[in-house]
Amino acid sequence: VQLVESGGGLVQPGGSLSVSCAASGFLFSNYAMGWFRQVPGKEREFVASISWSGGSTYYAESVKGRFTISRDNARKTVYLQMNSLKPEDTAVYYCARPGPGSIGGTYWYKARIDYWGQGTQVTVSS
Repeated sequence: VQLVESGGGLVQPGGSLSVSCAASGFLFSNYAMGWFRQVPGKEREFVASISWSGGSTYYAESVKGRFTISRDNARKTVYLQMNSLKPEDTAVYYCARPGPGSIGGTYWYKARIDYWGQGTQVTVSS
């Protein structure tokens, strides 16, 4: 299993950024997928999850209405579109694949995750 994130970078407050996660080594369309984020000295926290079909999504309260998770099963890729970014969104963003049978569109604890990507840095600063 391999999860490779891309698209992080530096953006000004109020700006937008999209990150992607290319998956390989498993049947992508069979699995829910998600995103977490982490800042130094803090626990990795849940951001969003999406069901295998893309029909159900769920967001942390802190990003609801600003972030959108989506997926393209043909491309084996999951996306996170981030709008109206705030300095407190600064973190390393990790793509996450839970164990088989996990339901997307719900909150996930870290213990549910079987595989992580390497992470991509998102910095929101003027």
